[in-house]
Amino acid sequence: MAKIGDIDLGEHPLILAPMEDVSDPPFRALCKEFGADLMFTEFISTEGLIRDAHKSVQKLDIYEEERPIGIQIFGANIDSMRMSAEIVERANPEILDINYGCPVKKVVNKQAGAGILQNIPKMIELTEAIVKATKLPVTVKTRLGWNEETKHIVEVAERLQDVGIKAISIHGRTRKQMYKGSADWTLIGDVKNNPRMHIPVFGNGDIDSPEKAVEYQNRYGLDGTMIGRAAIGYPWIFREIKHFMKTGKHLPPPTTKERVNAARQHLKTSIDWKGEVLGVLETRRHYGSYFKGFKDIKSYRMKLVTSMIPEELFQVLDEIEARYKDYVI
Repeated sequence: MAKIGDIDLGEHPLILAPMEDVSDPPFRALCKEFGADLMFTEFISTEGLIRDAHKSVQKLDIYEEERPIGIQIFGANIDSMRMSAEIVERANPEILDINYGCPVKKVVNKQAGAGILQNIPKMIELTEAIVKATKLPVTVKTRLGWNEETKHIVEVAERLQDVGIKAISIHGRTRKQMYKGSADWTLIGDVKNNPRMHIPVFGNGDIDSPEKAVEYQNRYGLDGTMIGRAAIGYPWIFREIKHFMKTGKHLPPPTTKERVNAARQHLKTSIDWKGEVLGVLETRRHYGSYFKGFKDIKSYRMKLVTSMIPEELFQVLDEIEARYKDYVI
């Protein structure tokens, strides 16, 4: 059983990775419905939080049906991180997660996200300060290292555990790799199999099928699997992996009706949460995956990613459902 503090996640939980402009409440609701055991918010700037910036504060929104959930923060200033931990605690999540893995240049240049992998002592100092500043269990999301020469994740994970984190999620790439090449889970397995480690270790990177999830679970013996990009526009991946883990058999893919219903729900809740303009814009990245593999879908997809009028978008979804009613991929 995987436990983060007192939070029991069951046997080999499936976790939705925190993804900027993706892991918002409308998308998380779908992932939860289809089997995600634990989810995290989009990462939140600690500087934005302490300055009460609307975009940062809005990301604190969590809903009862999402629990258990972690709020993820990033930053490099120890006082800002400490103050942010107090703000996060008031939002009442189950977990506070620290992002030490984002490879984006504007984050890294501030020595935040994966940027801190160049300064491990500061990483440990920041983590210890946050652990001391909150009653919430603190977890960390990070990468193997800054580059090929600095893949010290086995030692780093041990030191993070020593200052009080309750779980660690590791993406199997260095910062230099960004998202290129294949994720290397070997070192993640080494972290798990370090006899000094006693907190849950979760693996992340390239899990895009039930077979791969089971293969990596069996090979590396990790406590759970974190899924990111493969869930975008395809929240069914969680239930498919769970079914395959239990039975060794594949579930049939979601029907056209299921896909359209998910896209409808996603669009509606996104508009309700972020307003019409942002709600429409931020749902667009998902449509390609919702209807991936549909023959002659291009004209419909073009309308979905260009129209700004919700009524038109819902009409297009109705047309897709009618045309592809009995379609089998």
